[in-house]
Amino acid sequence: MATELTLHQRRRDPTASELAGIPWLKVLKSGEYEVAVPTLKVGDANPGDYLCRVGRPVTYWFGVIEGLLKMSTDTEQGQSVTFSGLPPGGWFGEGTVIKREVYRYNVQALRKSVVAGLPADTFHWLLDHSLGFNRFIMNQLNERLAQFIAAREIDRMNDPDLRVARSLAALFNPVLFPGVGDVLRITQQELAYLVGLSRQRVNEALSVLESRGTIRVEYGGVRILDLHALRSSALRG
Repeated sequence: MATELTLHQRRRDPTASELAGIPWLKVLKSGEYEVAVPTLKVGDANPGDYLCRVGRPVTYWFGVIEGLLKMSTDTEQGQSVTFSGLPPGGWFGEGTVIKREVYRYNVQALRKSVVAGLPADTFHWLLDHSLGFNRFIMNQLNERLAQFIAAREIDRMNDPDLRVARSLAALFNPVLFPGVGDVLRITQQELAYLVGLSRQRVNEALSVLESRGTIRVEYGGVRILDLHALRSSALRG
């Protein structure tokens, strides 16, 4: 029986439409673009495929073109702690790449996804040569720090509605996840995985948010109606 190829072994060159979905390419000058694009690779991830594992050395800076990933780690007690969902347009792990450290988290596909990777050496070349790329990375790090601080504050609140509101607000972040737009393609089960609640409890929380006019649950996803109000509900407590 043939062994299934790993995600790394299934990597390929990106298509023109996939390149168009990579936000930081737009800030590069022509010479920088010509250096970066030939080194970019994409892969078609299946549900359960890992992009990163705890303890593995960094090789790529990763991003999501289509689909949904989960960033998490396991505690000493064997419990899984989710740091973030990663929807389209999201690029992650720049801090690990900058320091060339091993990964301190796992990143796994929750559904069929198209993911992209920029080799660490090209990433560092862009840091050394591209002002636009440096600004993009600075914005990423600043926004992610704010996101994780807010997540830690709200994780201390034992309120399921707040947990769902916080998770949705984070997934609609236009800086970190510019590919989402107004509609996030996510199932209630996938959201339950990210929030750490049952599907039934997530459904109840979505109904509360929908009654407030902040979201609308649609077939296969959630439409944002009032992002400011959603963020406010996630922070009020």
